[in-house]
Amino acid sequence: MFSQSASKPPAFKVIGFYTAKSDQAHISFVHEANRWFAQTAQQQGFQYDSTNNWNNLNTPFLSQYQVVLFLDTRPEDSAQRAAFQQYMEQGGGWIGFHFSAFALTPSAFPQNWNWYHHTFLGSGEYGSNTWRPTSAVLKVEDSLHPATRHLPARFKASPNEWYRWGNDLRKNPDIRILLAIDASSFPLGTGPKQHEIWQSGYYPVVWSNRKYRMLYVNMGHNDIDYEHAPHNKDLSQTFDNPVQNQMITDALLWLGNANKK
Repeated sequence: MFSQSASKPPAFKVIGFYTAKSDQAHISFVHEANRWFAQTAQQQGFQYDSTNNWNNLNTPFLSQYQVVLFLDTRPEDSAQRAAFQQYMEQGGGWIGFHFSAFALTPSAFPQNWNWYHHTFLGSGEYGSNTWRPTSAVLKVEDSLHPATRHLPARFKASPNEWYRWGNDLRKNPDIRILLAIDASSFPLGTGPKQHEIWQSGYYPVVWSNRKYRMLYVNMGHNDIDYEHAPHNKDLSQTFDNPVQNQMITDALLWLGNANKK
């Protein structure tokens, strides 16, 4: 477990959970995220810890933190899931990135957690994704939310593998869509398969749930050079985008300062 501490008591505490064992793009993002959150914690006066031990997802451990991050995966153990649900229902804060919302039956990550995927996230199962990872122009759908209030109406995101979901989030009254892909981004993706290139449609990429203190952020998949030696070289970074970083920082400050214990 990594811990970052400040010389004076932190304004709040954040814990990042991660696995970082499969898909080099996700592993790259996790390492980048842990560096960025530690640096941002020093700048903003909060404490950032991270752990790849999902057994820490229990009530006594979570009680130390105001904000929980899922950097790549989700908990699979029923006791861990129950502790997380209780934490959120009691007012805890959460930000999940990219693969943390993935669920597909059948797969290694089946949709076997209805509260998380349907009630909490609202997205349901994974539908499809763009390929190759490319940047997209995003439009702000809700400029009044604390996470988006400092953003321009449109901005260019870092390269990412963009997800489509089984549920239409616009039809869920609990979901507050904050960012979506702007139509100027189409066609989005390079293929080679045609279904990996989106030509049109509505695709939310950041949203919140009005019943919880949470934010889901679809970003979290760096572009990787899988084809050429040396293999697995990073071709992009997620946190090299000041506008995107502003949103994540504002989200952390919103969640952390509201949930001090």
